[in-house]
Amino acid sequence: MFRKTDFYIDGKWIAPAAAKELEVINPADEQAFAVISLGSAADVDKAVTAARKAFTTWSVTSREERLSWLERLLTVYEARIADMAKAISSEMGAPIKMALDEQAASGTAHIKAFIRALKSFEFERPLDERNRTTRIAYEPIGVCGLITPWNWPMNQVVLKVVPAIAAGCTVILKPSEIAPISSVIFAEMVDASGLPAGVFNLVNGDGPTVGEAMSRHPGIDMMSFTGSTRAGVAVTKAAADTVKRVSLELGGKSPNIVFADADLEAAITRGVSHVFNNTGQSCNAPTRMLVERSVYDKATEIAAAAAKATKVGDPSDDGDHMGPLVSEMQFNKVQGLIERGIKEGARLIAGGTGRPEGFNRGYYVRPTVFADVSNDMTIAREEIFGPVLAMIPFDTEEEAVEIANDTPYGLAAYIQSGDRERIRRVSKQLRAGMVRINGASHAADAPFGGYKQSGIGREGGHWGLEDFLEVKAISGWEDSAA
Repeated sequence: MFRKTDFYIDGKWIAPAAAKELEVINPADEQAFAVISLGSAADVDKAVTAARKAFTTWSVTSREERLSWLERLLTVYEARIADMAKAISSEMGAPIKMALDEQAASGTAHIKAFIRALKSFEFERPLDERNRTTRIAYEPIGVCGLITPWNWPMNQVVLKVVPAIAAGCTVILKPSEIAPISSVIFAEMVDASGLPAGVFNLVNGDGPTVGEAMSRHPGIDMMSFTGSTRAGVAVTKAAADTVKRVSLELGGKSPNIVFADADLEAAITRGVSHVFNNTGQSCNAPTRMLVERSVYDKATEIAAAAAKATKVGDPSDDGDHMGPLVSEMQFNKVQGLIERGIKEGARLIAGGTGRPEGFNRGYYVRPTVFADVSNDMTIAREEIFGPVLAMIPFDTEEEAVEIANDTPYGLAAYIQSGDRERIRRVSKQLRAGMVRINGASHAADAPFGGYKQSGIGREGGHWGLEDFLEVKAISGWEDSAA
């Protein structure tokens, strides 16, 4: 069994202030495969002291020094990517092929994207041509507390840690205690990359203890959180007393609008596959499929067939299949919401409650599709975070937009259509931070984040750097050339 009960603070692995061990469960067999420690406020204090000390020197390093570190980190990350994929697969159930090609690889893609962003970012510039003696300077905000989720662990860790450090900040990372081993390996990578002591710190723990202590800590200048909207609200409230900046990437209930002029077979199959990817545990999953009524019946047939063709299997097996949900708690939540969908009158056309055939342990669920869903049903309102698709018919473009926007969330939206003008028109009406058209991918350099209760701020590319920078206006500046 893998044991890592120490925390990474001030450039070394140290024992927690008080011993409190936690077993990490492999969701495929419900057995413990690792042991970590749960930290306390005292551990957060140590990490903050180290980060504040390191900030005085790291914040004034040159762009070239920070780029050099990023390039070393990339080299180390690429050398250990197989270890990272194995950890992610074991801790949260991602099939090993997906853990390597998507989960772990997202870290590589984001490090490369931040190298590009850092090379081109203007940390100082004149206000404009008319006001050349007013200098705009972007400066690191300070010590940053970073809280990351279990569903895409390296995607979120890299989206926070790398731009914060690249901007000149120092950080304290608290990964999810459900999936912490990938972050332990990441801390080993940071250590091997030669980053100065105290710039990066890792404290494992739960939200109510370590997360709360970080959010309230007067020595932390900014909190960046990814997770549920409920937990994001708690972080924001705890941070309010010290008026620290809060960046949030929260939940979603993303609409996927399928017009009759789309390539129906491709659009529906792609949409179902996207929902089931990562066992439905993605905040931007297109879990509400809105289909034009003239092709709705055919669309439901295609969706049901796609769901029934989806294979479920052990994460350690090679291949393209769906693994288990991350935990017993998540399993029970998804089962309860599938039951709610049936009780509220949605038509179950694939899947349902219980484990798939052939599984008597592990948090496996059946790929599920509901048809004839109305947008006021629970399964259309709540983020299920499981492989459950809700299909909703619509008659007009205006109705589709109205249904799509009728949600407290606004993370992502998807459009499937062959009409270029309609696509442009509808994409601008959707209240979401990201719109993807006809299966287009989201670039690593593009901003990731949402409207409404899906969060505050943007991650990725130069937007990710800006999140960790203060803006200073200096009047009366004279260029040396003048």
